[in-house]
Amino acid sequence: MADHNALPLVILAEKFASLPGIGMKSAQRLAYHVMSMDTDSVKEFAQALVDAKTKVKSCKCCQNLTEREICPICSDSERDRSVICVVEGPKDVTAFERTREYNGLYHVLHGLLSPMDGVTPDKLRIRELLARVGKGDVSEVIMATNPTVEGDATALYIANLLKPLGITVTRLAFGLPVGGILEYADEVTLFKALENRNNM
Repeated sequence: MADHNALPLVILAEKFASLPGIGMKSAQRLAYHVMSMDTDSVKEFAQALVDAKTKVKSCKCCQNLTEREICPICSDSERDRSVICVVEGPKDVTAFERTREYNGLYHVLHGLLSPMDGVTPDKLRIRELLARVGKGDVSEVIMATNPTVEGDATALYIANLLKPLGITVTRLAFGLPVGGILEYADEVTLFKALENRNNM
C-alpha cells in the first residue's frame, strides 16, 4: 500500500497478504473492508481467529482438526473401522465427506514428504498411522494423496511401511474427470486414464 496510508492499515493488509491465495490487491480490499465494519464486528472477527487457534486441536485417533479429544467421524459407530483413507490435510477430509460415498475412517498426515523443504517422515503423522494399523482392526489403507511428485513419494513410502503388516494398500485412481473432453487432456492425464481403466 502507498506511503500515504496509515501504518496499522498497511500492516493489516500485509497480514492478509501472508495468507495462501491472497494477493496484495485482495489483501488491501479486505483491509479496507475491515475499516468499514463496526467495532463489535471487528472484535467478533478477531475473537473467531483466536478461538480457532486456541480451541481446535488434532483428533487423538485420526489427527483431523476438532474441538474434542476424538472427532465426530472417529466417534461414529456406524463408520467402517476396517478401512482408513490417508490424506494430506484436513480439507481433504471435507472433500471426501462431501461425496457422501465413503464410510470408512481417515488419517490426516498434515503434509507430504519433501526433503528439499525439510519435510521428513518424522514431521508427518506417519507414526500415529502405523500405531493405528498395528492394533489389527484395519484391513485396507487407501492412499489418497495428490498425484504430485510429493504425493506419490509419500504414498509409496507409507505403502512400503504397511505392506509387511499384511494389509491391503490401495491408491486412488487418477485419469479423466467426469465431463472432460479428450482433446483438452494432457498426456499424463490420458496415460493415467488408460492405466486405470476398468472393465465394463
